[in-house]
Amino acid sequence: MRLVALSLLLFAAVVYVATLDRSGGWAYVHAASEAAMVGAIADWFAVTALFRHPLGLPIPHTAIIPTRKNALAHSLQEFVTDNFLSESVVRDRVHRAEVSLRVGRWLADPTHSDRVVREANRMLRHGLHRIRDEDIELLVREELIPRLVDEPLSEITGRLLQEVVADGAHHGLVDLTLIEAHRWLMANGEAVAALVEDRAPWWTPEWLDERVARRVHLEAVAWVRDIRDDKAHPARIALDRLLADLAGELQSDPATMERAERFKRRVLESPQALTTATSLWTVVRRALLTTLDEPESALRTRAVAALTDFGTRLGSDQPLRDRLDGWAADFAAYVVATYGAEMTTVITETIERWDGAEASRRIELHVGRDLQFIRINGTLIGGLAGLLIYAAAQLA
Repeated sequence: MRLVALSLLLFAAVVYVATLDRSGGWAYVHAASEAAMVGAIADWFAVTALFRHPLGLPIPHTAIIPTRKNALAHSLQEFVTDNFLSESVVRDRVHRAEVSLRVGRWLADPTHSDRVVREANRMLRHGLHRIRDEDIELLVREELIPRLVDEPLSEITGRLLQEVVADGAHHGLVDLTLIEAHRWLMANGEAVAALVEDRAPWWTPEWLDERVARRVHLEAVAWVRDIRDDKAHPARIALDRLLADLAGELQSDPATMERAERFKRRVLESPQALTTATSLWTVVRRALLTTLDEPESALRTRAVAALTDFGTRLGSDQPLRDRLDGWAADFAAYVVATYGAEMTTVITETIERWDGAEASRRIELHVGRDLQFIRINGTLIGGLAGLLIYAAAQLA
């Protein structure tokens, strides 16, 4: 493009020389070629001044990009931050993108869901193989246990227990415990009877021990059944009161807090704590690897089916899509509002690392073709303007 622009300048110069001292229509051509040269040279100077000193001469306000690249970088960073990474722009863009609808349509295809599961399976399996038992043992021994030992947990535990009791979140666990206890008592009457008979005095007759054992079993079954079926049973109320009192003492009673901390330290500092944690990790990892290594495992099949169903639901459930898109927009807006300015610093940091001549060369390579059109247009428009000016002067 430089060659094309230069060729037009040279052509205008040849025409100018060839039409010197010509009259008639050639005078108009001579005036047009003269103005074309002026326009070409002026625009060459303007374009060149952006990237370097024209002809190497240190003319003021030339070589703008090499000498002012840092200021230009900061201006570009501010422009991107204000116009592209503003919270309103990002939130609107995420909403209009309909991310949840696109994801739903894609996941509704079982082939795509299977691909997601396979990729997740591969990454998880690779990660599990990379983690060694020694690493987990070191992490638990050197980081986790010492931090838990030093960190006071009684107040946090008390606050959490208080919230659980206030919301009645523990009632489900109590119900499950009572249901299982009643089922076990009903199925193991002989074991209960044998336990009672073993604890009976040696001097009581055997028939009395049997009657007492049966009676104890019946009373235990009835008592557990009553607590299970009566939500307002005194035992339930007593348990709630006990847990509430414990939660309060864990937060305010120094003696209870100290006992809780001593118990925590005793448990965590025992050798069994490290052994148990490592063993649990080993069991979990082995189970996961066994499941992940089976191409047709039930877990993978259910995961594919669940993803496909979720994608289908996304395609038909507008309120769900609106909710997910709202969360996505909130997340994007939060990231932009919190880290947007830091994200755009990559612009200034990258450009500031460039050498001035290097920055000029890179920018010129990206936009130089269009800039050469400025020279071409300057030549053509200059020639046309010169022709019109000369013609107006002749008419005058």
